Amino acid sequence: MKQKFNIINSTCVPLPLENVDTDQIIPARFLKATTREGFGENLFRDWRYDKQGNKIESFVLNDPTYGGQILVAGKNFGSGSSREHAAWAIADYGFRVVVSSFFADIHKNNELNNFVLPVVVTEPFLAELFDSIAADPKTEIEVNLPEQTITNKANGKSEQFEINAYKKHCLMNGLDDIDYLLTNKDQIEQWEKASK
Repeated sequence: MKQKFNIINSTCVPLPLENVDTDQIIPARFLKATTREGFGENLFRDWRYDKQGNKIESFVLNDPTYGGQILVAGKNFGSGSSREHAAWAIADYGFRVVVSSFFADIHKNNELNNFVLPVVVTEPFLAELFDSIAADPKTEIEVNLPEQTITNKANGKSEQFEINAYKKHCLMNGLDDIDYLLTNKDQIEQWEKASK
């Protein structure tokens, strides 16, 4: 079982770039591993480090001004190839939520499968969020999964977001697909007996 997801209040890391694809999230040369651990250190690798392996100070993940469990990204996040490693890297880095005005479908599902909540907001809400974070890096967002709301605490504005009911149940109970099946083992066995 994973950490249960309920309400998260956190500062944010802003990435106001559109069309961030999975190769930028985790470059292909890091896809050899078969376990999910260790990918966080290579999240946005080619933006975080130069070719000599030195930190690029201007990149947001290297800026101590910003931190938190929420990544706020521009429109069309996670496009490109369907590699699940991109979601592994986001989760392993410590992000629990990614906010954008649009996600590539496969990446969105990969995030959900890795206990990262993708929150789709309107473009005006996203723009205000970037403005609030720029004005005050300590700006907090509240993401309320039970109510399916996201609130910009700097201006008090909220929006509803959509999530598949099954995935919501799994996140709130810390269950992956296999855990979910195991919690329903008795019912499955009863059904099997009844249908023989």
